[in-house]
Amino acid sequence: MGFLEDAKDDAARAAKQVGDAVEDTVDRAKDKVDELQAEGDVKRAEAERDAVKARNEVKDELRGN
Repeated sequence: MGFLEDAKDDAARAAKQVGDAVEDTVDRAKDKVDELQAEGDVKRAEAERDAVKARNEVKDELRGN
């Protein structure tokens, strides 16, 4: 029975390693999604800032300043 127990232990270790690898891959994918969302938020904020600045410049020009 020692051989079967060793095989069972080896299979359990292999399954755990596969599960850990899958978890790591999922975590990396989620981190990448979070990173891309953050970059999108920054770009959106920069675009909004530039739009407000341009709008204010046009208003100043219309006022004659």
